[in-house]
Amino acid sequence: MQDWLEVVLRTLCAVVVLFLLTKLLGKRQISQLSFFEYITGITIGSLAAYISLDLDANWYLGLVALAAWVAVSLLIEILQMKSKRIRDFIDFKATALIKEGKILEGNLKKERLTSDELMEQLRKKSVFDIADVEFAIMESSGEINVMLVSEKQPLTPKHLGIQTGSIKEPHTVIMDGKVMEEPLSLSGKSKAWLKRELNKNNVKPDEVYLAQVDTSGELVLDLYDDQISLPQVRQKAALFANLKKCEADLEMFSMAAPTEESKELYANTANRLHQLLSEVKPLLQQKKK
Repeated sequence: MQDWLEVVLRTLCAVVVLFLLTKLLGKRQISQLSFFEYITGITIGSLAAYISLDLDANWYLGLVALAAWVAVSLLIEILQMKSKRIRDFIDFKATALIKEGKILEGNLKKERLTSDELMEQLRKKSVFDIADVEFAIMESSGEINVMLVSEKQPLTPKHLGIQTGSIKEPHTVIMDGKVMEEPLSLSGKSKAWLKRELNKNNVKPDEVYLAQVDTSGELVLDLYDDQISLPQVRQKAALFANLKKCEADLEMFSMAAPTEESKELYANTANRLHQLLSEVKPLLQQKKK
């Protein structure tokens, strides 16, 4: 067999085996490499290159080495799942870098991290002032997570005493012009409902590039032909959401207003808007039949 053909066959074999072994190791190998997994990834790549190009040696021994490395990696993962001590030894412990706005210089030196590198990581989190940081921690993966002081944290509906409903998962029911039966069933909709919704927009399934049942149960379409305009099916829901945001903003302004007069003005306006919303809510949130 010619050398170039042998290299091609070995490479194809190495790719297939490497793909199957990587699938066996799972998604964590790609999305969140630990220290040991990083070493394993480098070694497996080197072994795959050896299998492809080293024509003077028994190439199947490379496959044996690949299987051995994957087996060790799987064993390490099983041990990590069973013991926190082993997890801490292999993946390292998380380290606090900032506490109550104070940089912990000792921990910074322990992680071999300079102040410039720390500030760079904070800026990536949109934090420019150390005093705004309540707590910053370096995870075992090397990522730095930050918790801001309470007055710098984003305002949420809970802070304003506003109760919000749960958000349902959107489901893609048409992809590349084909109806996806399982997501359609999970969304609680039927083929007959989908057909009616498509007929309302005068489109066929094979004309749809992507269609989703959104969190409010409405069908959102994206067609292959971008020149075709579709009716806005969620105008009422969008209007109601914008009015609720206005109400929340007014309540926030009433708490932050500098004078009692302005506080009362904002509060009265928010109350009137709340009463208006309670009257129009049945109309704006009514479901299509």
